Amino acid sequence: MKFAVQAVFGLALVASHPAFAAPASASAPAPASAPAAAAASAPAQVQAVQDLLGAMQAEKILNGVAARSRYASEAQRQGVYAKIAKTPPAEIYRRLAPALLPVISTETALEMTRFYRTPYGQQVIAQRYNSAAQIQMPGMRASVPAQEQKERKRAAYVTASKALTDAQPAIEREAFKLLQQIDKEKR
Repeated sequence: MKFAVQAVFGLALVASHPAFAAPASASAPAPASAPAAAAASAPAQVQAVQDLLGAMQAEKILNGVAARSRYASEAQRQGVYAKIAKTPPAEIYRRLAPALLPVISTETALEMTRFYRTPYGQQVIAQRYNSAAQIQMPGMRASVPAQEQKERKRAAYVTASKALTDAQPAIEREAFKLLQQIDKEKR
């Protein structure tokens, strides 16, 4: 049983890897500066995505990416963390937003920003970045607060939450790219 679960998990990882993804359509090549062009054409969307990244505390996503990355030495790892700490969160949001325009719509950004700014949304963010591993036994179900139950039923939230979940690999990828850029900068 363990082998089957591991095999399925492994295949899912391989299928989601960019090297195995389907090639882009040849009929619609993207320009080299697609994020910059998209940013120039949609300032409202850029601002909405920046607001979402702020509500999501995207600087903590960078810390998570740095924690999962390999470094030649512990000193190099600490140097990367220091550079992240010196980078203002607003700059991180400003630099990440244009690259995420193709995967996060204005509607998704606005709805999820609204959600993350609610008291329950802030709890979700705090749990995401600050909670320890939890063990759940078979048959156990976590109790769902009434506020969450109400939120989960809103059609706009359901649609936006799914869209943001689908965009998560792109967010992680762009965070990794930004981390590499920050690491190369002299600070």
